[in-house]
Amino acid sequence: MTRLDRANNVADLRLMARGRLPRPIFDYIDGGADDEISLRRNVSAFAGYDLVPDVLNDVSEIRTETRIFGQSSRWPLMLSPTGLTRMFHGQAELAVARAAARHGLLYSLSTMGTTRLEDLARAYAGPKVFQIYIFKDRGLTAEFVARCRDAGFHGLALTVDTPVAGNRERDRVSGLSLPPTLTLRSLLSFALHPGWSIPALTGSRFDLANVSHKVDALASGPMSLFDYIGGQFDRSVGWRDVEWLAREWNGPLAIKGVMTPEDARRSIASGATGVMISNHGGRQLDSAPAPIDQIMAVRDAVGDAPDVICDGGIRRGSDVVKALALGATACSIGRPYLYGLAAGGERGVDRLLTLLKDEFVRTLTLAGINDIADVSRRHVRNRRSERVPGR
Repeated sequence: MTRLDRANNVADLRLMARGRLPRPIFDYIDGGADDEISLRRNVSAFAGYDLVPDVLNDVSEIRTETRIFGQSSRWPLMLSPTGLTRMFHGQAELAVARAAARHGLLYSLSTMGTTRLEDLARAYAGPKVFQIYIFKDRGLTAEFVARCRDAGFHGLALTVDTPVAGNRERDRVSGLSLPPTLTLRSLLSFALHPGWSIPALTGSRFDLANVSHKVDALASGPMSLFDYIGGQFDRSVGWRDVEWLAREWNGPLAIKGVMTPEDARRSIASGATGVMISNHGGRQLDSAPAPIDQIMAVRDAVGDAPDVICDGGIRRGSDVVKALALGATACSIGRPYLYGLAAGGERGVDRLLTLLKDEFVRTLTLAGINDIADVSRRHVRNRRSERVPGR
């Protein structure tokens, strides 16, 4: 049995990642904004829902296939866009995409990724989405749309919850900020993790590969690229910009960062084909609701046709079943697969996806559900909304 085979769940892979990464790098994956209320709530909110099983149904075969962004998926899960992936393992986004392909899942590449979208498209023939921003330089956004179309991406996910970066205090404490201000303790942590530090120093050059052509990072200094991107976030973005992007792309488009039924309706009216209910993993607005708690209201607002994707807090396959029962089309994960990547590269991501799929199918079987199309609200109960006797 290999070390990865001894991982029984996401929590085990998280512990392995913590052991392999220098503390500042691990905290970048693991942390959230301010007091990390939303970070914790994203996960804990799932415990507030009971699964209500059916019995004496034939569960000898379980149907899990669905469609997300118009593409076939082996089960209702997609891999969210995560930036700076090469920080966690040298195989970076390609390792994650290859694991996703083996599991028949959709992979989403971040604008802040460390692999060029064209390189990923050549290496990965599976269903793929590009996560995009509407920048101050609309020409840069239009360029991304054209590049994604030419490279064969199947959809776009427009992130709308980052007019400014959240206050991620773990990164400030560790010195993993821009520019870096590493402390003696942080530097010692890098020295004590040569398994990460040596490949990081000797491997491929770290780069925000999809935007590095916009600045001469080597001539201007290592921070010029980050300064350029930071200066491109536009606080004036509005619904007319969504309408413009929908026309430019003319394909599957989800708005990522939607939290209310009103914004979900507006997203669809503006040309989107779906929404990703997300608080950015608790890394932006602290005290924002947990995505799972918003699913029912959003689904009721947009009707049956649009994709409604629950993004955040997934730690068990049973969490996906709960989200589906509340009305989600699918769920998406970020931190869990980064834990797997940091723990063991591509094999670590593969282990993570295997564990979640096994849990998902087992939960459906125990709940007496043989087809995900039959999952409904009667299979879930919100314990927190029930009246407590004597109160």
